[in-house]
Amino acid sequence: MNDRKQQVITKAHQLFVEKGFQATSIIDILEYSGISKGTFYNYFSSKNELLIAIFTSLGKKIDQERNHLLIGQDPADIEVFIGQLELHMAFNKRNKLLTLFEEVFVSNDPALKQFLKRMQIMHLSWIYHRFLDIFEKSKHPYLLDCAVMFTGMLHHNIHYHFLAHETDSSLKHVIRFTVERVVKMVNEVASSGDQLLDPEILSKWLPECNKTGLVFEKKIYHIVSALKKHMKDGAEQLEHFELLDFIQEEVIHSKTPRKFLIKSALSTLREISGDVWQTDLQKLEEIIEDFLTDKSYT
Repeated sequence: MNDRKQQVITKAHQLFVEKGFQATSIIDILEYSGISKGTFYNYFSSKNELLIAIFTSLGKKIDQERNHLLIGQDPADIEVFIGQLELHMAFNKRNKLLTLFEEVFVSNDPALKQFLKRMQIMHLSWIYHRFLDIFEKSKHPYLLDCAVMFTGMLHHNIHYHFLAHETDSSLKHVIRFTVERVVKMVNEVASSGDQLLDPEILSKWLPECNKTGLVFEKKIYHIVSALKKHMKDGAEQLEHFELLDFIQEEVIHSKTPRKFLIKSALSTLREISGDVWQTDLQKLEEIIEDFLTDKSYT
């Protein structure tokens, strides 16, 4: 995305928060961002598409921020998960995302509602995959059910906490309280052997995120997480982290992964990799090579 387009997205986000999405006209956006109508329509076909671009841009940012907390950490550490949730809530508040979500809920636009539904499922998928990191393998068949219950519990706990106290000053306590409850819930559900949702349903709900199924996505996710764990903070490490994010984004989320750019990113990582993470990097290269070969991407 070029800088000018990102500037329009940033300005429009500010305007939608200040005036409201429905109350903001395209003329308002043109004046606020300092672009012509032709430039606007070169970037976006409609105001709705611009709002989707805002959500998409913010979604990528929160993914990067959450993943950054995993650098040098054990993905199975539940304290890291709690920290990621705290960061996510703070991010939503800082960017006034709930305000924008509410406008979409009351709109009559099916495309916007469908996009928001997809975002909710992607968040559920993220919770589920973090549960896979945290809980032992015997619990895995029940973790999507637990992720659904957890998201509902957290949402309502925060809602009624705010209703009672009219402040989110103790939001960390609400998050920790809910996470501690879900640990016991996972054990109880697994012991019962009862299952409502097969985790494979995520492949149907998010087909573009699971080109070769959940197994492939899990492998990529865990190998990338392992590599990040070996990296320490610093400018160079952050650059390596961004390369890993790019590779993961291309092979999982892109409809047509750019083979040349993926191989170039892997080559760069290979040149600077240390002995500690050579084995995991080789595994990543092998699984991506199999994926690209099988799918005949060019």
